[in-house]
This record gives sequence, C-alpha cells and structure tokens, in this order.
Amino acid sequence: MNKGIVFHYLSKALLLSSALFLVPALVSLYYREYFFMLIFLGVGGGMALASLPGVFYRPRHKYMFAREGMVIAALMWIIFSAVGALPFYCSGSIPHYIDALFESVSGFTTTGSSILTDIEALPRGILFWRSFTHWVGGMGVLVLAIAILPSSGNALYLMQAECPGPQVGKLVPKGKNSALYLYLIYGALTFITIVLLFTGGMPLFDSVCHGMGIAGTGGFGIKNDGLSYYNSPYLDGVVTVTMLLFGVNFTLYYYMLIRRFREVRKNTELRVYFSIVAISTVLIMLNIRPIYHSVGKCFRYAVFQVASIIPSTGFATADYNQWPLFSQMLLILLMLIGACGGSTGGGFKVQRCVILWKSGSAAMRKMVHPNSVNQVKSDNKILRPEALHHVWSYLILYLGVLLASFLLLSLDDMDFGTAISAVITCTNNIGPGINSVGPMENFSFLSDFSKAVLSADMLLGRLEIFPILVLLAPSVWRKSF
Repeated sequence: MNKGIVFHYLSKALLLSSALFLVPALVSLYYREYFFMLIFLGVGGGMALASLPGVFYRPRHKYMFAREGMVIAALMWIIFSAVGALPFYCSGSIPHYIDALFESVSGFTTTGSSILTDIEALPRGILFWRSFTHWVGGMGVLVLAIAILPSSGNALYLMQAECPGPQVGKLVPKGKNSALYLYLIYGALTFITIVLLFTGGMPLFDSVCHGMGIAGTGGFGIKNDGLSYYNSPYLDGVVTVTMLLFGVNFTLYYYMLIRRFREVRKNTELRVYFSIVAISTVLIMLNIRPIYHSVGKCFRYAVFQVASIIPSTGFATADYNQWPLFSQMLLILLMLIGACGGSTGGGFKVQRCVILWKSGSAAMRKMVHPNSVNQVKSDNKILRPEALHHVWSYLILYLGVLLASFLLLSLDDMDFGTAISAVITCTNNIGPGINSVGPMENFSFLSDFSKAVLSADMLLGRLEIFPILVLLAPSVWRKSF
C-alpha cells in the first residue's frame, strides 16, 4: 500500500470538497440566515485547514493502483459524510449526532432515507444542503475532484473505485477529461430538470432542491407531504421522465452527443431497463385498479412509483403501503434490480442481472450439450472469465451484506417486513421501504445501533462493497512506502 499517495490525494480531494460548503453558505446569506451561514463557513474552513498538511506533503512514490484508489474512495466517503453531518448537528436542526450522521450519509449516498419528522421547520440553508448532498453524491465527490484538479494518470483508478456499476471505462483517452464530460452532462441534465419543474409552477427554490434530488437519484424533499404537496400531473410527468433518464448509463449520453447512435440502439442493458419499467408499470396498474377505479390514476401512480424505485430515487406520490402485497413485492424486486451501471442510481444494477442471466443460460446449455462452446456476450462482445467472476463475487458479497444486516436489525424490536425493507432500501440507496419505513413514514424510531448499521449499508451500497472491504483488510496496510 502506497500510504503516501493515499494521504496526499485524499487531502487534495477533501480540500476541494471543503469549498462545497460555500454554496449553502451563500444560500443562507441570501435568505438572511446568518447563523447558519457562519456554521457552513466554519465547517468548510475547518475541513480545509485540516487537509492542508496532506496537500503540501509530497509522497516519495507517485504510483497508484486499484487498491489505493479503493482506499481513497472509502476514506473520502466516510470522512466527508461525517463532516457533512456537522451543519445539521451544530445548527441544532438535528441535535443528536447519530441522527445527523444518518441524514448526511443518506444524502451523499443518494439514499433519501430520513429521520426528520417535520421537514418544513428547517431553515432554507439546511434544506438546500440536504438536497445539495444528493447532487454532489450522485456523480461522486472524487469524480468532481478528478474533473477539477490537475491531470493525473491515476484518475481511472479513482473513478473505478467510486462510480457505480460493473465496469467503468474512459470516454476519452484521458481519465480527467472523462470525468469532466460526465459532470458537464450531469450538470446540463440537472439544469434542464430544474427549468422544467419551474415552468410547471413549482417555486424556484423548490425546483432547485427537487432538481438536485432527481439528478442524484436521491429522495429528499422539502415538504412534509413530498411531491404530493403540489398535486400536479404535469410535475409528476416531468419527475417521472427525468428520474428514468438519470437511471441510464451516462456513457450513452456521451455517445449521443458524438452521434454514435448505433451504440445506444444496440445497448442491451438500456432495452432491458425500459422493458422492466414497462412490464412492472402494467402489472402494478392491473393490481391497484380496484383501489383507484380509474385507468388514468392507476397509470399515473404506477408509472411514477416504478420510475422512482428502479433508479433508486425514492420519491412518492401515493402511499404504496396501502397497495396489495403483489405490488409491494414487485417494488421490492425493483429495489434489488436497480438502475443501469454508470448512472447515478443504486441497486444491484441491470447490467449485472443481464450478465447473470446470460451466464446461467450458458451453463444450462453446457449441461445439455457438454461438447458445445458457450460464450457469454454483452452487446456482441465476449465477456472475459474475470468479468464473470467479478459479477458472481459481487453477488455473493451483496447477499452476504443483506443477510448480515437482517440479523443485526433483528436485534431491535421491529416487524419482519420493516427490517427486511429497511436493509434492502438502504443497501440499494432507495429511500423508503414498506411498513414502518414506508413512503409516508421515516427512520426516526430506530435505535442508534440500527441507524449505524443502516448508515454502513448505505455506504457499502453506494461504493458497491469492494472499497469498504479493501479498507478493512489488514493485508492491504502491511507494506508501507
């Protein structure tokens, strides 16, 4: 382990991230919330000062490999989440630090699970900070650092450690430019979303906060009643479409910009993603028809909830706790599947599901025809055994995290559905679950122990397990340079 390069790059990323506190400070200044402005400036300034020794430190060895990238990513997310909780805690908005940490982790990991019972009582600066954490965490703190900081040949290792999905590659030859293009596309889509919300009658502040939440596929709202507060079919339609678009692999948007439409058309993951959305919407519509007695209402609520759950956004316009069990189970299945790889969404990822399906089919054909050659392909490209091994390894670890978390939460006094859905929704960065953690409820009733477990699940899900495990492996830290 090259500890020097880890210390140096982590410090540089933290220094850059400290500047992010200026944005909510300016919002607090605009709304004359001077106390909160000083808190944001104090937290950001303290973080900047603490990172300066590592910024000026010059490591003897400049190399970085995958393990260094994973350690930097894991430490960055843990430290930034812990510091990001301070504005909630120091301002008195969330007086208990574990609760503040849960809210901060939920924000940066774009989960959207909350312990707040009266959101509208919060000042504008804090409300903005909650939504801003979604936007920063959606594309990734390190990707932002790579896009802004001086060029480095180590950029791809950092992107691979932080970006969700089975594989991360370069859009262009330089990893720094790839990160810059990703953030430009991300920013442009966010701006379009905000404009569409604002033109639909949503106030500007509300449009910005919800736009950032949609872009990061988080679920923090600024109204106690969520998006149902606005009761607008137009706004529901805009949010539905934009949530689905942010669940698409951002590489495909880059291909569209450079007019490589054939790459988009033949993308298997994209076709499967929208097929799942369409089939799930129809099934839920048929299942909830006895409740709403209107095809229009059934479609509006079903497509919104499907579009909210599969990219892991977590907004809600209806209480699906009141829906039939079939619809609830289908939504939980969508939570597990998740969005496309390379998007801002969470979950196991559609691409991994496609690969597992093809791998299982190939194994079945091999059993029936032992002498046949059965290669697993993705978009007409033969997958290497290492790629298949990585997906199966991730599945085993993923199930292990879910099972271990179920057991830990079972120590608390809660019903079976609440415990299971809480773990699934936090590990997959969704937001609401079912029963006591449903779309109209919150996580405030949980013990500190359960909140700590679920906070760890959110980080494991956002970083897709491997960076956290590498960070905790003693063998990684043995050799020092």
